[in-house]
Amino acid sequence: MNKTIRRASVFALLLVFALLIRATWVQLYEGQALADDNDNRRNAIETYSSPLGNIIVAGKAVTGSEKVTDSDLAYKRTYTNGKLYAAVTGYASQAYAPTQLEGIYADLLNGTDSRLKTVMDTVTNQRAEPGDVITTIDPAVQKAAYDALGDKKGAAVAIDPTTGKILAVVSTPSYDPSSLTDANTAGSAWKQLNADSDKPLTNRALRQPLPPGSTFKLVVASAALEDGLYSSVDEKTQSPDPYTLPGTTTELANENTSAPCENATIRTALQYSCNNVFAKMAVDLGQDKVKAMAEKFGFNDAAQDVPVRAYESVYPSGMDKSSTALTGIGQYDVTATPLQMAMVSAAIANGGKLVTPHMVSTITDNGGDVLKNYDDEASTEQVVSSDTAEQLQSAMQTVVEKGTGTNALINGATVGGKTGTAQHGENNSQTPYAWFTSYGKADGKEVAVAVVVEQSNAARSEVSGNGLAAPVAKAMMEAALKN
Repeated sequence: MNKTIRRASVFALLLVFALLIRATWVQLYEGQALADDNDNRRNAIETYSSPLGNIIVAGKAVTGSEKVTDSDLAYKRTYTNGKLYAAVTGYASQAYAPTQLEGIYADLLNGTDSRLKTVMDTVTNQRAEPGDVITTIDPAVQKAAYDALGDKKGAAVAIDPTTGKILAVVSTPSYDPSSLTDANTAGSAWKQLNADSDKPLTNRALRQPLPPGSTFKLVVASAALEDGLYSSVDEKTQSPDPYTLPGTTTELANENTSAPCENATIRTALQYSCNNVFAKMAVDLGQDKVKAMAEKFGFNDAAQDVPVRAYESVYPSGMDKSSTALTGIGQYDVTATPLQMAMVSAAIANGGKLVTPHMVSTITDNGGDVLKNYDDEASTEQVVSSDTAEQLQSAMQTVVEKGTGTNALINGATVGGKTGTAQHGENNSQTPYAWFTSYGKADGKEVAVAVVVEQSNAARSEVSGNGLAAPVAKAMMEAALKN
């Protein structure tokens, strides 16, 4: 063999070795990453090779699976009352990554969760039968919220204060998840939904924090009572009307100029929603004390999972006194989700105790055996004292009985609430946000609710928490207390 052939043979042998090493590396080290890649068609084929498990509401599946005849994907996801439950279920799509409960419990629902495997599944290397997700959602409360919001842009959340179970999560305008399930048609539906300026894919109930306006006054009042700045909701405050923001010449006005807001008690200030009282109260307490109380209720928690991760509600830091005053009325850089404001009312209604909110009760295997019980894992934190909670309950009842929240009155039930109208846009140039948060009690049943209406057909002069949001809250409370 001459020198040239020998060198060529050695080079060819080295190439073979390099190829073997690369193949081994890909197979042993990169194989799982490639298998898990979202663009790997085999994953979709495997996921949709058989029916998925279901998401259950009050004992009935609101999801299903349908046989497909013209695709290598044997089944596709279906939804019952898809628009009604979209903010709960999310979607499982042959073309896009799953969202909401569909995404969180994808492994359980498609049978790849290791907890589902039987000995026979392991021996035969077969995918296990899928499990189910049992939600805490009350269909009557969910429907009441969805129907009451109607064509308004907004959101609503209802919680059982004593258990933390989320009874309703609604975001409008909604969408039908079924439009995204089929790979052949999902693309056009996806483009249309994302082009919609109302953003129907956004879960406003959990993932759109907005200025909470005067509903935040409940947090400030809690801080004042807990700190001892005032000993009672019926003690007169030191609150000039109008109140000049510290360091400025700007006078903070009240919506109702004839309301008895000068030196008003906390009860009267909540009843008439007196800005001067709570702006000065926030300054007197100082931003650190208001922030500490807000955080007890759940603000500034970037990991609020229910189990869908809710976006963080924020109470800011590093402000001057005039900005601190504005936070006292839920403006400046304060933001909150409807979930967060429902948590505030839930804690007050529950004697000052906040139970971890959750919208999944249990997850089960195909035979109904419980794999995890979230109801048992719910924790409880004493946010404010029982005395403070009792006083605020009483003051919130005054708001509904003869204050700014009369549209939430329910015959035969005890209802307390707080309205809010939050400024929107520079110099409040856009339509304000209408808020209402409340609790209702009757015949041993309790519910806490928060509603926000971002946009409606109402004239700007008619936009208010009592006019737009309170009727939605009332419908939800009636449904919860009736059931």
